[in-house]
Amino acid sequence: MTYAVRRWYDRDPLLSKMMRILKDSNDDFQIKMAINLIKVIIEHHIDTDQFQSINDIMMAVKDGHIDKGNARWYDADNTLSTAIQMLENCPVDMQESITKVIAEKIISEFDNIDTKNQENDEVPEDDNLDDIEDDEE
Repeated sequence: MTYAVRRWYDRDPLLSKMMRILKDSNDDFQIKMAINLIKVIIEHHIDTDQFQSINDIMMAVKDGHIDKGNARWYDADNTLSTAIQMLENCPVDMQESITKVIAEKIISEFDNIDTKNQENDEVPEDDNLDDIEDDEE
């Protein structure tokens, strides 16, 4: 049984998951990933000689612009909207490779957050340090 895909990014399961993570993330995380996404997209396009100038990049952004305003969840922020529009306008094979790069960045960022949270946890008392070292061996 086939069904119609409602959103362009739901064609690819990894891309769909990446978009759900971004949608559910806080604003700072979204902006950070949007900036990374723009950088990766530009790098991929430069490698294929598709972007010859800044004007080419700006046209790629305008192609996905919706005049009605905040019709999509990612239109609430200009940077995020720009990044997603640029991704949408990429060829499907390029979207797939860009999605893999950004998915790795998201995983890395979550790992960094986990590490920072662990570093901020309460430090055990000195007499318990021997127990921890024994557990790690």
